[in-house]
Amino acid sequence: MFGKRKNTKELLVGLDVGSTAVRIVVGQIVATGEKPELQIVGAAEVVSEGVHRGVVTSIEDTVSSISACIDRAERMVGTPLQRAWIGISGSHILVEQSKGVVAVSKSNGEISEEDVERAVEAARAVATPLNYEILHVIPKNYTVDGQIGVKDPIGMTGVRLEVDTQMIQGLSAHIKNLTRAVYRTGLDINDVVLSILATAAAVTTERQKELGVAVVNIGGATTSVVVYEDGDILDTAVLSIGSEHITADLAIGLRTSIDVAERLKLQYGTSLVKEVAKDDRVDLSDLGAMEKELVDRRYIAEIISARAEEILERIDKVFKKVGKSGRLPAGVILTGGGSKLHGLVETSKDVLRLPVTVGYPLNITSSTDKVNDLAFTTAIGLVRWGALYKENDSHAFDGLMNRFKSVTKVKDWFKNLMP
Repeated sequence: MFGKRKNTKELLVGLDVGSTAVRIVVGQIVATGEKPELQIVGAAEVVSEGVHRGVVTSIEDTVSSISACIDRAERMVGTPLQRAWIGISGSHILVEQSKGVVAVSKSNGEISEEDVERAVEAARAVATPLNYEILHVIPKNYTVDGQIGVKDPIGMTGVRLEVDTQMIQGLSAHIKNLTRAVYRTGLDINDVVLSILATAAAVTTERQKELGVAVVNIGGATTSVVVYEDGDILDTAVLSIGSEHITADLAIGLRTSIDVAERLKLQYGTSLVKEVAKDDRVDLSDLGAMEKELVDRRYIAEIISARAEEILERIDKVFKKVGKSGRLPAGVILTGGGSKLHGLVETSKDVLRLPVTVGYPLNITSSTDKVNDLAFTTAIGLVRWGALYKENDSHAFDGLMNRFKSVTKVKDWFKNLMP
């Protein structure tokens, strides 16, 4: 049914397979003056089937959802899509620290790029947990003959080179199920990227990462967090809680259906209880309920506020783990579909005790308004990741891929999964 596609022009494709929706963003690099520019030329989404909390639970349903989304995107851009950068998330993601040590190869002691690569490879040679695969090895800092805190050792002189890294790993079965579903649509895979890293690539600046910033992607079933300082990742986490939990709380608290609760959250929801008038009410029949029922909007806000604060408190635990609770000068950037909730920025400032902003993709031009939809930030970030990879030698896109060296061991078995 699904054959290999032939691409007629160079396109960068980001595929975000989420628990609530599958989203595809298509972009291309356009030469405009001195700096190349990333332009988004198409974006599409469909309701996600077969994915629960970031994990594939039905191959057939997931294939159908991805195929439907690909078809929409191809009709929009007018050309077949050939390959994509795939985002992965879920509570199965593990982050561990690892150290690699090598002897400098040149007789004159000058450290080369090959020495750095060997050190990173040595760091990834540690034993991984059973049934886990390495997604990324992220160099944090280097040590040259005891001199710690070196950011870029290439060209320096020494005998012994050490690197401290973060290894991001995913459960092999979940990675293989996701890649198998993608391959069965006929779409090839450039690489699998931890979604929150791609998201951060779209919404942060290098200065923010140097000062200290956190990116929080609030999805339907999960919330992903990454914390930066001095340009390096301090920690990443995927929490098993998201905006769907707010919807479920409303459905239970108001004794109504999930569909009505979701519409209620989107149209009238707020986490700011004090802003709601005491006599303000909503008729649930206007939102699809079978019978007329007036509900106090302040009660709705109380339900939403309680769950929003719980999500934020769990985010703050991630900050506490690395000693950054209330101590990130560049603050917190909220993105993802769940961050659309009215009042969430103000509530976040109170709970996290930090500056909080909403994160829209930076330095991107677009022919579609989907670029301003926070739910598409991860898919846009995957396109940005692909642009950074493709243009690694260009000053416009260099830097990130030098820090985030994706380990492609998983590609050894990617090809074995192709139909």
